[in-house]
Amino acid sequence: MEVTRRTALAGLCASAVAGPALARERGIDLAPFRTPHKLGRLIVTKGDDPAGFDGKFVDAPMVFRGPDRFYMTFYGFDGTGYQTGIAESQDLIAWKKLGIALARDPSSPITRYNIAMSSILREPGLRSAGRPLKVKGRYVASWNAYPSPGMEEGPAVIGLAWSDDLIRWERDDTPILRPEDGAEWERGGLYKSYLTRDGDTFYLYYNAKNRDVPWLEQIGVATSRDLKTWTRHPGNPIVKVGAPGSNDARFAANPWVLRHKGLWAMYYYGYTSRRGARDLLAIGRDPFNFEKVAEPMIDRGVPGSVDETHAHKPSVIWHDGALWHFYCAVAGTWPDEVRGISVARSTPW
Repeated sequence: MEVTRRTALAGLCASAVAGPALARERGIDLAPFRTPHKLGRLIVTKGDDPAGFDGKFVDAPMVFRGPDRFYMTFYGFDGTGYQTGIAESQDLIAWKKLGIALARDPSSPITRYNIAMSSILREPGLRSAGRPLKVKGRYVASWNAYPSPGMEEGPAVIGLAWSDDLIRWERDDTPILRPEDGAEWERGGLYKSYLTRDGDTFYLYYNAKNRDVPWLEQIGVATSRDLKTWTRHPGNPIVKVGAPGSNDARFAANPWVLRHKGLWAMYYYGYTSRRGARDLLAIGRDPFNFEKVAEPMIDRGVPGSVDETHAHKPSVIWHDGALWHFYCAVAGTWPDEVRGISVARSTPW
């Protein structure tokens, strides 16, 4: 049987192993970044129609603030591939699905089977409102697309999409990053990205895999002044997998990068074989050099919980005096797992 990303995340035990506490050892206060209080239930689940775009499962939340409500984009999987759904909420807990924000295009060789929106350019502060930012009068988002039908099949590319209202999105035809243009660590394909800006420079953080079997996923960054021409950082990958037995020994993936008091905070998820996936944190004093924090920001739950298998794929926003941390919660074992979206925050419920 071919090893896929999904089967690589199967077959787990309950223990968690921590890596070196580099950030804490350097005197960084981690309290502003912690989100230990889980809601303990799913807030977005697969659709009621088994044939719908999200009829199999939902995945990878991305939450942001609109003019008068919150929005969440998410991946919906129908057995053929990903499409990007969108939901709205007034309180970040009760969510109403609005449909598809970014649909695959059967006529496109790039997005005929998949298109998964990864991030929207937004206010970068950890305690900012999290409002999207416009570039030349329009909102901009990043997406990735896999070339073949199935669950993340083939080497994916990354592109951009644009919107006037945050609900309907139009993609650019030409990808901005392709795996074949990168180094060996990313030749197997590109995954989720996070777009942010500092001054006149755009930063696109992304995870990618090599071509080994089993493969490793690590995080790199590319920069641009115009969103068209991108330069990969020569020090990529900037967040590498950890030592054997660490929380990110196989995957360091799905970066979400905010800033707080002069620090760059990268939430990401780590995976190690037989120990599952959990959301982690790395801290940087600049956009390119990050040190890992030992403790998970969200760990897997106890047996019987909605995230007993995986608690991963972070999306973080500040609201009402608390830091809210949305994530994909998985219970059970593939192919009979239950996959949906849950949330934790910095203050008790």
